[in-house]
Amino acid sequence: MLEHGGNLDLALQRFGGRLDDWIDLSTGINRQPYPLPPLSPRHWGALPSRSEIGSLHEAARQAYGARAPIVALAGAQAAIQLLPLLSPPGRARILAPGYNEYGAVLRAAGWDVAEVADLKALAGANLGIVVNPNNPDGRRHDPGDLLALCSRVGRLVVDESFADATPELSLAAQAERPGLLILRSFGKFYGLAGLRLGFVLGSAGDVAALAALAGPWPVSGVAIAIGRSALLDRDWAAQTSARLLRHALRLDAIIQSQGWTLSGGTALFRLYETGDAAAAQARLAAAHIWSRIFTAQAGWLRLGLPGDETEWERLVAALAR
Repeated sequence: MLEHGGNLDLALQRFGGRLDDWIDLSTGINRQPYPLPPLSPRHWGALPSRSEIGSLHEAARQAYGARAPIVALAGAQAAIQLLPLLSPPGRARILAPGYNEYGAVLRAAGWDVAEVADLKALAGANLGIVVNPNNPDGRRHDPGDLLALCSRVGRLVVDESFADATPELSLAAQAERPGLLILRSFGKFYGLAGLRLGFVLGSAGDVAALAALAGPWPVSGVAIAIGRSALLDRDWAAQTSARLLRHALRLDAIIQSQGWTLSGGTALFRLYETGDAAAAQARLAAAHIWSRIFTAQAGWLRLGLPGDETEWERLVAALAR
């Protein structure tokens, strides 16, 4: 597996404890998840019907403010795995640093892959990939600049996995534009990553091709029922967005006492320059709080937002040691 957050097996191996002892802040997953709705035996025992999948698609369109064709998949990662199969291998350019699965999947499928540091360098590629807001550093890109790229790239993929709390960044309303694909993650913002649910919005041809590649039942009945309920609950989404944005600033204020500097982030995670991230991670891990560090950036430490007040208190106490 490539370098990712959520690797609590490593935390247990190095620092001990049980899974339930740990607060996992190494991911960008909301730690106050959407409350699960009641589920009927049918959701567990029957194959999802076309009408049920259609109702999930419509709920996602409403949530994302989109009219474009859409397909539900088992997480945004499932879309990344299928992406190389949409066209013959060619030149792929990825805005870096970014989510590392794109490069690995494309190279394995025979694509010529290069990472670039500037949006303009994506021009001329058969496939261009941008994460907005970016993972891992939260960098934001103006939607107008991204739209301008569509005519200069064979196919432009914009990964909006962390965009729920900042909908002004989203291009979902423009997803019908030829050559544009929008990826959305459900599990991060709604705090239900184990459900394995995500969406791709795009032109009719691209979405139909992805749906064919994914097969007849790409998501479970349980994912459909929970996903539809959550996506239609716009009051919960608005309240959660406001809370996450407040708590991101709260975390920044707490971290200031450590002498670390803010290097970036989103409403779901913050990235700090610590000088020695491995030491900072070990210090937090002694209190069974797991964070994310990066091999290529020795000073970077990434923290998700604590959930309830008990988690906030544990973080403050760990940092005060």
